[in-house]
Amino acid sequence: MISTIAILAARLIFGGAFLVALVMKFMGIGDTAAAIASIGFPFPLFFAWAAAFFELGLVLAFFTGALFTEAAALAAVYVLFLGFAFYGPASWPGNPMQMGLFINHLTFVAGLLFAAVHGPGRTLVLARAVPWLAVRRS
Repeated sequence: MISTIAILAARLIFGGAFLVALVMKFMGIGDTAAAIASIGFPFPLFFAWAAAFFELGLVLAFFTGALFTEAAALAAVYVLFLGFAFYGPASWPGNPMQMGLFINHLTFVAGLLFAAVHGPGRTLVLARAVPWLAVRRS
């Protein structure tokens, strides 16, 4: 029972974190595009929208458990990329707080990798009700 509660809490935390990011993007897509442009990334508005829709997919996967393992693995890569792109070592000399934000991203990546390995649990998983959402494992 405790493991079921812990897994559901983790799914809610993961989904909630990406939901907050998603809402912030939809409320200020221009600000997100400006942040992307500030690190020299091309096509900032396109990538802001792409990030928003990617995060929507992550939210759905974490809350429903559908394609959970794949979503957790992709989210880990995404968060690692964001950590290096926005808070990586190149930004530390000018602002030591950036190192703390980078380390926060790394701990989030560690949790996502752990979730990817262990899966969504057995409770409240949409893939169990809709077989085509379940990915076959050998």
